[in-house]
Amino acid sequence: MQNSTQHTNERLDAALYYAELGYPVFPCVPDAKKPLTKHGFHNASLDEDLIRKWWHDNPGANIGVPTAGLLVVDIDGADNSWPDNVDKQLALSDTVSAISVTPRGGRHLIFRQPAGKSWRNTTSKIAPRVDTRAEGGYIVVPPSNVKTTKYRWADTLSLESSAEDLSEPPQWLTTLLDEVEQGKGKAQPHEPQKGGVAIPENDIPEGQRDSSLASLAGNMRRVGMGPAEIYAAITQTNERRCKPSLPDTEVQRIVRSICRYEPDQVSVAVAESHFEQDQAVTPKTTSSKNPGLTPERLLHIPGFVGDVMAFCMETAPYENRIMAFAGALSLQAFLSGRKITDPEHNRTNLYLLGLAHSGSGKEWPRKINSEILNRVGAGDAIGERFASGEGLEDALHLNESMLFQTDELDSLILQINSKDIRYESILNSLLKMYSASNSTFNMRRKAGEEGGRTIDQPNLTIFGTAIPNHYYGSLSERMLTNGFFARTIVLENTLRSAGKDAGDFKRIPQTILSVARWWVDYRPGRGGNMADIHPEPRMIPRTDGANKLLAEVRTFCDAEYSKADKDADAVATTVWSRAGEHIRKLSLCYAASVDHENPEITEEGAQWAVEFTLHQVRRMLFMANKHVAPSPFAQAAKRVREKIEKTPEKKMTHSDLLRRMHMDAREFQRIIDTMLISGEISLSENADGKRRKKIYSVG
Repeated sequence: MQNSTQHTNERLDAALYYAELGYPVFPCVPDAKKPLTKHGFHNASLDEDLIRKWWHDNPGANIGVPTAGLLVVDIDGADNSWPDNVDKQLALSDTVSAISVTPRGGRHLIFRQPAGKSWRNTTSKIAPRVDTRAEGGYIVVPPSNVKTTKYRWADTLSLESSAEDLSEPPQWLTTLLDEVEQGKGKAQPHEPQKGGVAIPENDIPEGQRDSSLASLAGNMRRVGMGPAEIYAAITQTNERRCKPSLPDTEVQRIVRSICRYEPDQVSVAVAESHFEQDQAVTPKTTSSKNPGLTPERLLHIPGFVGDVMAFCMETAPYENRIMAFAGALSLQAFLSGRKITDPEHNRTNLYLLGLAHSGSGKEWPRKINSEILNRVGAGDAIGERFASGEGLEDALHLNESMLFQTDELDSLILQINSKDIRYESILNSLLKMYSASNSTFNMRRKAGEEGGRTIDQPNLTIFGTAIPNHYYGSLSERMLTNGFFARTIVLENTLRSAGKDAGDFKRIPQTILSVARWWVDYRPGRGGNMADIHPEPRMIPRTDGANKLLAEVRTFCDAEYSKADKDADAVATTVWSRAGEHIRKLSLCYAASVDHENPEITEEGAQWAVEFTLHQVRRMLFMANKHVAPSPFAQAAKRVREKIEKTPEKKMTHSDLLRRMHMDAREFQRIIDTMLISGEISLSENADGKRRKKIYSVG
């Protein structure tokens, strides 16, 4: 009875939630897609009482949503790599607002139809096993299920906004759908028949090479095979069976495309004896070269940032240069947010994370920032905790520019990893708020609201702190590739300085207060009563030398991105995608710090931003490679090796290792067996009285 009640509440609550967002809903047959209502999706409603009656009468009913005004791209099958073109894939991922994963492993990509369009449903017209739902159609949405398997929203891409706030499809897809609508679209090659292609010697003819190799690669990816393995396998198939063979560049493209998708964990479990040995010892993040901690010469910006940093170190009971720098930079980023911009419309909002051990001075910079802002009348812009995504949005709606100073950011990441919808909404808001700093952020529509609320050019700056091992222990490959890690500038401190008598953090130098007050009072553009609601940021000029340097580094970052993409390295691709943006934001912060009244982006400031960012990117990739593995199994194997390596002789007994791993004995033995087979560790035995001890060693 309890399970039935939870099931009922889950469906009803979800249906009411979609209705609150403005999506009419209707019940479908439990465990199926067929409508329960007399006129199908035409009976869909926003009426709360009717919705409650429907699900009271049919507690297990699935939830249907009409797609009028929407465009839903239905990609059938987990092995379906459409579109094969990488640029088109990136355009899709950059624009899609919500993705539902279907019970069979397919995806529903949800967009808003552009104004003036009235697309109809299509079936395999834009590609094999790719349908669209628009006018006259409907979809079944989470948490509905078919054959006990649920629909679910993809991580960070759940349906949380009204149809008006959804993104439109990318231009290439719009053009394709217009051609299909007008009868000009060309049918894609059909897939090969199941059971093999019925031609002599099992050859793959020219029209079926891409789809056949993609299907084979998809099957291998689903059971956990990595890019190198898949490439080696389908290269042989291409050379032996494709008539004529595809160019090697096309084979590489197919591998990159397929490996953008995560392996199916059930399939991996079935095949783990074949593949998990490789996964356990071959993490797929790049950079193995350690660039070390941030050089001291890069922890300095002249002007306001340098002054705040110097005051912090002078008064702190434990001097912490990293924390002092991060705190001062976050204060500058907050103060100049919504006030200035560069020619590419970058803003100064930053997500900064300082890593340091307990008692090493993490709190002091936060105290100084809070005192400065309180003294200049901006204390209401300070935030401490992220309670929910909606709460964060409400806070920014009341105060469009905020500085969140939060400790134990690793705890938030762990909660996000738990996939609790509340913390997923926090992450989603953080990602969107960061990118909306030069545009408009569309908030969730609340029940009873006639129109959606917006925030014009929100400025959210984060100064987070955490303990290093807690932070890196909280990361997963999912967190490294969802965009938050790439948006964050991570600074590390490993040593605690000698203690001294603390100064008075309330005795802020007048030079610092006067600059902070200037920024708070500054109203660029035409000003007036609407300046705070709809600001017109001042365009900061760049010198010719800065322009040349920034153009050169953009080319470099693009090349690193392409290299990572070619290697199917999702983590490095994500991090390098934001490197150029970080450089421009930091160049802008540097200019604001040097001369607040007449800032200019100089070659000196741009050079500092380039060196600082490239060092941080390489350090982040190195630490990700060191601490994060591509699967829970591989992550556990990393921990085993690290535990053994930390002992003086790099040896550990079976009982000691099991005790320190804090895990189930059967799972532990499975990991040990795999690492022994792969050669990651070795086993010896040592007699101890009547007992023989198993000893594992590395090196």
